[in-house]
Amino acid sequence: MSDITSSAPVRPSILSSFSVRDAGTLIGLVLILAVFAILVPGFVSERNLINILQQSSINACLALGMTLVIISGGIDLSVGPTAAIAAVLSATLLVAGYPLPIAVLAGLGVGVVCGLVNGVLVAYVGLQPFIVTLGTLSTYRAVALIYTGGNPVLGIPQGFRSIFNGSVAGIPNSVIIVAGVALAAWVLLKKTPIGEYLLAVGGNEEAAYVAGVPIALTKITAYVISGALAALASLILIGRLGAAEPILGNLWELDAIAAAAIGGASLMGGKGSVVGTILGAIILGAMRNGLTLMNVQAFYQLLATGLIILVAMIIDRLTRGRG
Repeated sequence: MSDITSSAPVRPSILSSFSVRDAGTLIGLVLILAVFAILVPGFVSERNLINILQQSSINACLALGMTLVIISGGIDLSVGPTAAIAAVLSATLLVAGYPLPIAVLAGLGVGVVCGLVNGVLVAYVGLQPFIVTLGTLSTYRAVALIYTGGNPVLGIPQGFRSIFNGSVAGIPNSVIIVAGVALAAWVLLKKTPIGEYLLAVGGNEEAAYVAGVPIALTKITAYVISGALAALASLILIGRLGAAEPILGNLWELDAIAAAAIGGASLMGGKGSVVGTILGAIILGAMRNGLTLMNVQAFYQLLATGLIILVAMIIDRLTRGRG
C-alpha cells in the first residue's frame, strides 16, 4: 500500500502539464479555423462545422484507443486491419439477417480479440510493440481479405445505418457516440486506478513494477480498448456507407497516431490527454476539409499529416529536454 500511495503524487503534475498543452492545441485549432475561414467562403458555417465533426468522429474514436496504448509505452499499427475484420464480420451477419445486437457485439468482440492478441504478445511474450503490431497489421488484413474473398459486403440493412446516419438536435449520432466514448476514456484515465497504471507503466516501467502495478494486465487492457474502439470506428463507417470492404481502414493508424501526437501524447510513453486527442482529431479533420474545399490533391493532405507527426514529435522532444 505504501508503494502505491507513494506513486500517486506523480499524476497531478502530469495532468497539470496536459492542461497547458491542451490550451496550445486549442489555440492551434482556432488558428486553423481562422485561416480557412479567410481562404474558403462558408468554411465556418454551421453546416460545414458539423460536417467536420462528423468526418473527425471516426479518427477521434481510433485515436482515443491509440492514446491509451501510447501512454502505456506502446504503439498499435494494426487498428486499420482490425477495423476491417470487424466491419466485414458485422456486415456479413447483418446481411445474413442476424439481429442487430448480435452483429454489433460480434464486430466489437473481434476487435477485442485482435487487441488481446497484440497485448499478450507484447506483455507476456515480451516482443516490441512496433514489431508485434506491424506483424498483426499484415495478418489481420489478410484475414479480412480471405474471409471475404477480397470482395465488399453490400446491402447493409437500413435499420443499422440509421443508428449512425441519424442525428439528435442537429448533431450527428456518430459525434454523440464518440463524445460518449471520449467521456468514458477521460474518466478511465483521470478517475480510475487503470489511468494511474497506464501513466506509471509508460512513464517508468521499472518503478511501476516496484510499486506493485500489474504491468502485463495494464498493457493488455490498453490494447484491448484500442481494438474495441477500432471496431467501433469501423461500425460507424459502414453504417454511413452501407457497405464493408476488406481494405477498409488503410492508413488509419497514421491518422490516429497523428491525432494523439498533436494532442500531446508522447510516443515515448507516460504522457497523453483525452481532450488533446479529440482536439488533434478535429484539427486533422478541419485541415483536410479546408484543403479539399480548396481542391488540394489528396496526396498533399497525406504529406501534411506526416509533417504534423514529425513536428509534434520534435515539440515533445524539446519539451522533455527542458524538463
